[in-house]
Amino acid sequence: MEKEINKDCQEKEIEHGDCEEKKTVSRNFIEQIIDKDIAENGCTKVITRFPPEPNGYLHIGHAKSILLNYGLAKEYGGEFNLRFDDTNPTKEKEEFVDSIKEDVEWLGGNFEDRLFFASDYFEQMYELAVKLIKKGKAYVCDLSAEEIREYRGTLTESGKNSPYRERSIEENLALFQDMKNGKFEDGSKVLRAKIDMSSPNINMRDPVIYRVAHLEHHRTGNTWCIYPMYDFAHPVEDAIEGVTHSICTLEFEDHRPLYDWVVKELEFEHTPKQIEFAKLYLTNVVTGKRYIKKLVEDHIVDGWDDPRLVSLAALRRRGFTPQAIQMFIELCGVSKSDSSVDYAMLEYCIREDLKFKKKRIMAVLDPIKLIITNYPSDQIEYLEAANNQENEELGSRQIPFSRELYIERDDFKIDPPKKYFRLYPGNEVRLMNAYFVKCESYVTDQDGNVTEIYCTYDKETKSGSGFTGRKVKGTIHWVNAQTAIEAEVRLYENLVDEEKGVYNEDGSINLNPNSLTILKHCYIEPSVADAKAYDSFQFLRNGYFCVDAKDSSEEHRIFNRIVSLKSSYKPEK
Repeated sequence: MEKEINKDCQEKEIEHGDCEEKKTVSRNFIEQIIDKDIAENGCTKVITRFPPEPNGYLHIGHAKSILLNYGLAKEYGGEFNLRFDDTNPTKEKEEFVDSIKEDVEWLGGNFEDRLFFASDYFEQMYELAVKLIKKGKAYVCDLSAEEIREYRGTLTESGKNSPYRERSIEENLALFQDMKNGKFEDGSKVLRAKIDMSSPNINMRDPVIYRVAHLEHHRTGNTWCIYPMYDFAHPVEDAIEGVTHSICTLEFEDHRPLYDWVVKELEFEHTPKQIEFAKLYLTNVVTGKRYIKKLVEDHIVDGWDDPRLVSLAALRRRGFTPQAIQMFIELCGVSKSDSSVDYAMLEYCIREDLKFKKKRIMAVLDPIKLIITNYPSDQIEYLEAANNQENEELGSRQIPFSRELYIERDDFKIDPPKKYFRLYPGNEVRLMNAYFVKCESYVTDQDGNVTEIYCTYDKETKSGSGFTGRKVKGTIHWVNAQTAIEAEVRLYENLVDEEKGVYNEDGSINLNPNSLTILKHCYIEPSVADAKAYDSFQFLRNGYFCVDAKDSSEEHRIFNRIVSLKSSYKPEK
């Protein structure tokens, strides 16, 4: 696990009430900037925003931006805006709007009356573009997209002016209005900012700020046939909404001069400040929308919420909690340098979050029947078991026990290896929360597979009775055959082959053939009978599991493995 330690932090002493005790806390570089703006630059109310484009589902990387922006607004007693940058109707859908709102709310982001859309400002943006034309700061250009790229130059060569750069203000105003009125075909004309074609920053070389696009918008329909470009729309939206700190990822660092230019030239009274931070990169996962879209279309996964993905919808369906993701983001920290984080850290966080909260119950995933020959055939007794040995507040439950049980196939060996302390012919083990049983015989099918195990039990060895007559080395779990709930269990591994990396040389994904294992006939304690979608449990010795929210039903229960019990991640001290 590589973790970038944020060096851009300072220590600050905070006094608590009248107590003289002081606590030293670290301030990341964004908090330092905000502290300075409050102290020196007249910032009276911090307003942040999360501005997703509604063209796909959010993933774990977006969680960092959501929690950072919302957390800062909350820390400073300010406001948090959720704003959809819906300026490109090519791939935008209401489906994505709904999923993003659900994700932000699930993570704890409270936007209440602070929900905005870029499309709310289309009329204002048009008038602001007209303002730039009237100031001589924008012009209509007839160059094709390819020609614009050629004229732009390279990192080592300056660009050259468009032959249409010196059009008169009157001509530009008329052409731009004709663009708006649908008189031109897509790609035939664009509106460009007039800045500096010799700028060392390519983004400042007369960037396109409006294009013709005869497309139906998911909110405005066919009202518009021209749409603003992101680099123009984004600072305008921030300024209109009163955003004080526009916090974005590092790829927008080179776009900051353009952001500031737009705000300055449009003479906004309020001037937001753009601050960049490092993205969150997670090892051995697929986050690119293009790749996920192909996985969905090729039916390699069953949708954007397939539990093998790291979209927030997928993590929620798999059984991850907002608290675990918040813990993960806090561990990653805030930095100005890109780095990668091991997926094992995310798994560590969900284990830490669930271990004291969830009931620990018994489930048999690969069942084999065990028959206690000396137990009354017509009797069922109920044994008491703690729901979580580390959290007494979760109480206890009654587990049914009778003559016929199911145990895990791996808990019985005909010819056991050395140091195997579970069940084998002649050996005695404890059934968890129940009795000692001793294997007397077994039955196999024609292929040599064990189908039934016959045991005897010792009535005096009941769990909790204080029996001290002898000890056994092995304890195995079980479920009562007569009352167990039959279910399907889905075991997940990483979608990609960790040893080969995420992508092949041709750009395809190195898929892990074992990313999903489906176990059809599993048996679980009846205590899960009333479990609902997203309810989660620890299946003793197997891991944490939750009820699948998409496919599970009362007639066919399905549980997803959230995470195994073993961790390869060691938290830093």
